[in-house]
Amino acid sequence: MATRSVVPFGPQHPVLPEPIHIDLVLEDEKVIEAIPSIGFIHRGLEKLVEKKDFQEMVYVAERICGICSFGHGYGYVDAIEHIMSIEVPERAKYLRMILFELSRLHSHLLWLGLLADAFGFESLFMDTWRIREGILDMFEESTGGRVIFSINKVGGVRRDIPDEMLKRFVKKLDEIESEVGVAARAFLEDSAVKTRLCGIGKLTAREAEELGCCGPMLRASGIRRDTRKLGYLAYDDIDFDIIASDVGDSYARTEVRLGEIFQSIDIIRQAVSKLPGGETEAPVKGFPDGEYMTRIEQPRGEACYYVKANGKKFIQRMRVRTPTFANIPALTKILQGCDMADVPIMVVTIDPCISCTER
Repeated sequence: MATRSVVPFGPQHPVLPEPIHIDLVLEDEKVIEAIPSIGFIHRGLEKLVEKKDFQEMVYVAERICGICSFGHGYGYVDAIEHIMSIEVPERAKYLRMILFELSRLHSHLLWLGLLADAFGFESLFMDTWRIREGILDMFEESTGGRVIFSINKVGGVRRDIPDEMLKRFVKKLDEIESEVGVAARAFLEDSAVKTRLCGIGKLTAREAEELGCCGPMLRASGIRRDTRKLGYLAYDDIDFDIIASDVGDSYARTEVRLGEIFQSIDIIRQAVSKLPGGETEAPVKGFPDGEYMTRIEQPRGEACYYVKANGKKFIQRMRVRTPTFANIPALTKILQGCDMADVPIMVVTIDPCISCTER
């Protein structure tokens, strides 16, 4: 008769990048149930709308998470701009889109390194993060920051990025694309890596839909849904397909994110080639009065930003729904029936951002 026990996983664990606690109910080495607990780093950022005016709140929003910082800042200002009926200049839209896709590259490369670390491939971890440093260098040169950029503002962007600099970035991205191609072969073709990923943590399309998954977690299970196709920023002017897989296992989630790295590089190339001239910000007069919810595609999936304002400099309410929060129910599902040794890898394959989840 199998022995049933409860093993606490986290909140501090050598292969778990962020503090989530999961009680694993085991029968011998098999996980029967996974019970998550979150809230270890809740900071009350949404409540700060009562103390920071609507312009200052941009800085708070982008500190919801360092890795997704640009998207959080953009999601907030986009909601404010809709409330105030501000027409953002086309050049600012393109610059935001370029920075957003660079952020997606930064996030996915960071995740690939964490995945390599989870299954013990330390040289692959170091190589992936070495490639990522090239993206951070671009951020530093164009915005002055490597993780938090503070370039978004209500009405546009705080500074222009010269065309010559962007063209130089495209040449650097050509090199990065080649380097990622080499690393991708290790993730997708190495037999030892495939043993740890293939058939592990399967999630069907129906399960992904019913559990409310989003982002690569959803697309790796065969649901072709990407919020960028709604056409915000300048995505309507860009030709790109939705990267997806019908397999639904940990290998598929890796394959989708690798595909999105190459896709983001192509989107940036197109954006730089079509970049219009003109102003990078629109004038902002008065205070926001109304409410709006915007949806954007963060690297980890769809995020929602709700803002309610009442005509004063302090907005009344801000609420953020982040992709990791949406993907945690699926995590508890794929953990059921897995081996204890596969738990760290499957936690990493949802690309958890507990900082975003708890705010």
